[in-house]
Amino acid sequence: MPVKKTTAAEKPVLSSQERALKCAELAFDKKAFDIRALEISKVSSIADYLVIISGNSDKQNQAIADGIRTGLKKYGKVLDIEGEAEGKWIVIDYGDVIVHIFSDQLRHHYKLDELWHLAPEMDLPEQIRSARKEDDF
Repeated sequence: MPVKKTTAAEKPVLSSQERALKCAELAFDKKAFDIRALEISKVSSIADYLVIISGNSDKQNQAIADGIRTGLKKYGKVLDIEGEAEGKWIVIDYGDVIVHIFSDQLRHHYKLDELWHLAPEMDLPEQIRSARKEDDF
């Protein structure tokens, strides 16, 4: 009797906009703040969206990165993660979406938001857009 070959179930697919929104939502769930999603496809070829996030500490940044990676696992694997061991500036690359998770001080130092000022900002839900530093909640 021949063996029936089965293929692994295909993972659901997210558009780059849906992936960027999901990254923002998952970061918000981990108490991230100053969350911005920029549509960079019109100003750069490196990705479609850039999600910039701040956390209060290295440990929180690591938890945010882990939450994003775990939450998006069902949609495919991360291409690369850098800086996770240190937690000060973590970059998660999904190909179409690049996530930057910063300590507040490094984000202000490197001014990544200003570097991408030509990119239109994605309209995030009000609750996520208004999330500020923990002492501002």
